[in-house]
Amino acid sequence: MEAFINTIPLFLLVFIRVLSFIMVVPIFSYATVPAIFKIGLAFFLANIMVFTIDVAQPITFEGLYLLLILKELLVGVSIGLIAYILISAIQTAGGLIDFQIGFALANVVDPQTGAQSPIMGQYLYMFALLFLLSVDGHHLLIDGIYYSYQFIPIDQPFLAFGEENTIQMIAEVFSAMFLIAFQMSIPVIACLFLVDLALGIVARTVPQMNIFVVGLPVKILVGFILIFVIIGVMIVSVRSLFDLLLHAMRDFMTLLGQPLP
Repeated sequence: MEAFINTIPLFLLVFIRVLSFIMVVPIFSYATVPAIFKIGLAFFLANIMVFTIDVAQPITFEGLYLLLILKELLVGVSIGLIAYILISAIQTAGGLIDFQIGFALANVVDPQTGAQSPIMGQYLYMFALLFLLSVDGHHLLIDGIYYSYQFIPIDQPFLAFGEENTIQMIAEVFSAMFLIAFQMSIPVIACLFLVDLALGIVARTVPQMNIFVVGLPVKILVGFILIFVIIGVMIVSVRSLFDLLLHAMRDFMTLLGQPLP
C-alpha cells in the first residue's frame, strides 16, 4: 500500500504529459472523439508507462512538484503541436489549390476541429487521415510520447525552450510545413496557371466571349481532372510527411531534453 501511495506523484506527472499530448495531437484531439475517451486513454497509457520510468530519486508532492507539473503540461502540448503543424501542411496545400481553382470563398466547417477549412484541403486531409490510420500512424504517435521519457526525463524541472537550437528547430518545422504544402500543390497550380494564360489569350482574340462565365467552370473541370490524376503522387508525399513528422518529434524532444548550460 505504501509503494502504491509513493507512486501517485509520479503517475500524475505521466498522466498530465500523456493527456496534454492527446488533447493536441492529430486524430486523438478531434472534437468527434469523446472527452471521456481521451481521459480514459491517457489514464490507461499512464498506468502502463509509469512502471517503465526510472527516476534517480522518488518524486513527492514537495519541492519543485508544481514546476514539474507545468513542465509536463508544456512538454505534452509542444510535442503534439509539432505533429499538428506538419499535418496542417495538407490543408495548406488544399487552400492553395482552392485559391487557384476559384473555391477560395467556399470554405466548409471541419467537424473534427470546428474551424473553417478549404474544400480541397478538407478532401485531401480526410484521405491523409485514412492513410495515417491504415499504416498504424496513430500507434507511432503513441510510441512518440512513450519514448519521450528517454529524451526528457520526468524529474528534469527545466526545458531548453530558450536555446538557439530549439528556436531554430521550431522555425524549420514551420518552413517545412509551407514547403511541403507548396510541393504538393504546385502541379495543380502550375497547370491552372497555364489555363489562366490560355483563357487570357482567348479573351483577347474573341472579345465577344464572356470569359468570366466560361473560365470558372473550365478551371474547376481542369482542377478536378488534375487532382484525379495526381492523387497517387499526393499520397506518396503524405507518406513522406509522416516520416518527417516522426523525425521532427524525435529531434524536438532531443533538443528539449538537453542539459542547460
